[in-house]
Amino acid sequence: MAAQPALKSSLHSQLYRAVHTLVAAASRSDPSPPPSLQFVPTHVSARHDDAARLSDFIFSKKKLVCLTGAGISTESGIPDYRGEGVGLYATSRKKPMQFADFMASDRFRQSFWARNYVGWNSFNQVQPNMTHVFLANLEKRHDKVLHWLITQNVDGLHIKAGSRRITELHGTSFQTHCLSCGYMISRKTFQEHLREANPSFHAVSLAIRPDADVELTTEQVSSFNVPPCRKCQKGIMKPYIVYFGENVPKERVAFLYRMVEESDGLLVLGSSMQVYSGYRFAVSAAQQKKPIAIVNIGSTRADHLANLKLDNVRCADVLSFINIDSNSV
Repeated sequence: MAAQPALKSSLHSQLYRAVHTLVAAASRSDPSPPPSLQFVPTHVSARHDDAARLSDFIFSKKKLVCLTGAGISTESGIPDYRGEGVGLYATSRKKPMQFADFMASDRFRQSFWARNYVGWNSFNQVQPNMTHVFLANLEKRHDKVLHWLITQNVDGLHIKAGSRRITELHGTSFQTHCLSCGYMISRKTFQEHLREANPSFHAVSLAIRPDADVELTTEQVSSFNVPPCRKCQKGIMKPYIVYFGENVPKERVAFLYRMVEESDGLLVLGSSMQVYSGYRFAVSAAQQKKPIAIVNIGSTRADHLANLKLDNVRCADVLSFINIDSNSV
């Protein structure tokens, strides 16, 4: 099997693996159920026959690629952007982080890091749900079924659940890097740097937002100090995330195209695929005439490509019917 592409340097690659190991070790082996379904759009209960069709799709494959989106993490209590009636677009005028905005001014980065500092501890404590655990167990117990996992999420929940054959398409919230010298440290370490730079800072968030972001007032963030890179002493520190307006690294995309080419089917869980960075892999699978199954609450950009579509059901709900040990419902 091909290996996941290296990051910009061997040092980055080593740190990337080390951080993922720490993230997984910090999680519990038996994740708690989500605190609520407040960020899950209106849906219906999964049916036995739906689960049977999905089970048949999964276990008829020997090299399945799975693509996951924010819809699976809403069941762990993390809001998404596009969830009907409950996502950020429906409940706030706030927009997703844009790379151009992040780079625009010290003041914008001050606001971002203050909000992220307040939201980090809660975000870091979120646990995987049934969907994350199912995919991790599928990899462990049926290594000839799940070929590779692609996630568009940056929340680290797949890693916490135990997935290892995985590419985080848009990066991860659990690392931070310098835009000048490339120095990379864990988000946990940078949280300590922020705490040291703001010993008297205290703020309570008004509302939770995606990707460890929260709502704070202008007054709350006005005194927040953002330290520069500790290696070069001047660089801007940024989460190791591909923001809107940035491009996914070419070598990462090329590797994932190869994973799709090697696969014998694509399973999409919890993604509307409105963003091209994920949608392109469904297009690639369809062009190669590989079967596609989609489970999502609401329509997706790739519905017309799907051989099987389970609509308006929670991923964890339908997967809970499937017995991995017996390959059936």
